[in-house]
Amino acid sequence: MQMLDETIKKYINRSIEAAEVIEELIELARKIRDDQNREKELNLTEDEIAFYDALGVNDSAVKVLGDEVLRKIALELTQTLRSSVTIDWTLKESVQAEIRLKVKRILRKYGYPPDKEKSATETVLKQAELLLCA
Repeated sequence: MQMLDETIKKYINRSIEAAEVIEELIELARKIRDDQNREKELNLTEDEIAFYDALGVNDSAVKVLGDEVLRKIALELTQTLRSSVTIDWTLKESVQAEIRLKVKRILRKYGYPPDKEKSATETVLKQAELLLCA
């Protein structure tokens, strides 16, 4: 959606022509199709793939853990976060701390690199806000 919004804004602001809009829309369609194929390949839902991608940002984690372990982490994170969030979880520091602890436990359980754990935890929480507050 963000990519589509940016393309539309460029067109409205006359910074790109109609042909360029069509090219960008075609590229956007390709990316969406590729993402859907990844979801099918990994057997993950859209939410699970978002956590998978958030954890996969760290190249050393991907190398050490591999795709299958990251997939398992994403599945467990999605399940844990869905059962842990409350209506006002983004406002209550105590609830956020509890969720942060659960995320760290999951990462440690699967051997996520300790030096990258803090940034991964924050990335997962940001992703959770985007997914679970929408």
